[in-house]
Amino acid sequence: MSITAIIINSIVAVCLALSLLKSREKTLLALKVAFNAAKRIGLEVLALIIIIGIITGFLPNRSVAALIGSERGLLGVVIAAVLGSVLFMPAIIAFPLASTLKSMGASTMAITAFITTLTMIGFVFLPLEIKELGKRFAFLRNGLSFVVAIVIAVIIGVILG
Repeated sequence: MSITAIIINSIVAVCLALSLLKSREKTLLALKVAFNAAKRIGLEVLALIIIIGIITGFLPNRSVAALIGSERGLLGVVIAAVLGSVLFMPAIIAFPLASTLKSMGASTMAITAFITTLTMIGFVFLPLEIKELGKRFAFLRNGLSFVVAIVIAVIIGVILG
């Protein structure tokens, strides 16, 4: 276990102990709610981890590098941004996936575009967004978010590249 994990777990343990001292009933209720939420999303997260594992297991490193590596340039960034726009996964899964893609040869700009569009663009929720906010607003927000994600990726690429 890393030192960071030890520190975070220690802080959580101290906060949990303080919460128990302050109100045992509220703390136990909060733990029960958290446990039920974890059960509810646990299978979905596990399924995503398995799917990502299968994909990265069968996808050769050279394919990732050829598709979204630094040699691909801006086209690779756009490809990663499109993938991030259409995929739906929680950030807790996306960040480890991004690390795996980086180790497989993906560029920093492409990974930045992937993560940024994943969190800013809701292709899966587009019908709901259109229904609630209107077609013009939904497409404008998603389009501008896509452009901003590319700009952010390029800036990060320049800074870290």
